[in-house]
Amino acid sequence: MQFAWIDAVSQQGRRSAPPRLGIPTLRKLIPDPFIAVLLLTIVMATVFPVGGALAGLLGYVATAAIMFLFFLHGVRLPRDNVLAAVLHWRLHLKILAMTFVMFPLLGFGLATAFPQLLPQPLWVGVLFLCALPSTVQSSIAFTSMARGNVAATVASAAASNLLGIALTPLIVGLLAHAQGAGVSFSGVWKIFLQLLAPFVIGHLLRPWLGSWAARQKAILSYIDRGTIVLAVYSAFSAAVIAGIWQHVPVPTLLVLTALCATLFTVAVLLTAFGARLLGFSREDEVAIVFCGSLKSLVSGVPMARVLFPGPEVGAAVLPVMIFHQMQLMVCAWLARRYAARDGAPRNEEP
Repeated sequence: MQFAWIDAVSQQGRRSAPPRLGIPTLRKLIPDPFIAVLLLTIVMATVFPVGGALAGLLGYVATAAIMFLFFLHGVRLPRDNVLAAVLHWRLHLKILAMTFVMFPLLGFGLATAFPQLLPQPLWVGVLFLCALPSTVQSSIAFTSMARGNVAATVASAAASNLLGIALTPLIVGLLAHAQGAGVSFSGVWKIFLQLLAPFVIGHLLRPWLGSWAARQKAILSYIDRGTIVLAVYSAFSAAVIAGIWQHVPVPTLLVLTALCATLFTVAVLLTAFGARLLGFSREDEVAIVFCGSLKSLVSGVPMARVLFPGPEVGAAVLPVMIFHQMQLMVCAWLARRYAARDGAPRNEEP
């Protein structure tokens, strides 16, 4: 859950920056630097996996860091800004239905129709991806760039992440069980203990810590990403030791990427045309597309560490990382197309 941008974006609403001249269009498709860091982390975990007692220690450190991360999310969630936009219930219901109903059904349909395309651990990862909540930071940034309903995106993205703490484990457990996978509900209590409880405590302390968090956005952003890097290194170390790369050769990786692209394409089409069929305004359509079709890496990695046994975390996280990079590249282009249709300059930055 990336709540770091909510205060600034929700207060500013639609904002724009001066155009940048002389930058090629292809620059917009360069992978997110954070994804490059995560890829390097996977390489490090592959070459230097941590096992034994050191792996246990790293696991405890990663768990503590994740609990602190969700505590900070609670501190930074602006209650008043979110409550001010929740009255647009039709829009929020559409987004939540896409996130927690249509997406899981799409993933389940693909897994049922083409079970031989991927090994079962990767299919579980795809189902986990489909059950994740929406991303907050990217949804708001792309909605702002496309001149959409920013306030509604803030409310829906925040609600999606709060509901996801409870719904994601339930959905992925049910879907995986229907596919014959061994995902246990016994880890659900850890979600509440390690993610929800710190979040609630942090939000209760927001009156005292909120202004401090607002002044430390840059530092807290590094903490957010550093925690994810630590969790990914811990997860892939266990996966490498368990032999993940023997089960995920290059052809399998390409098939997984194609499946992620299919899911994302169908999600964008369903959100866009569904919004038009239901009579939503252009601004609301933008919010629905960018909140309903995106998935959260920052929520996904901590949840995967809690829900799946050590060796299975890497396979669960891999589809999320592929999908995350894909949504950043495509939505950057899509947001500029929306902005151009509204008369905004194509080179506007979020």
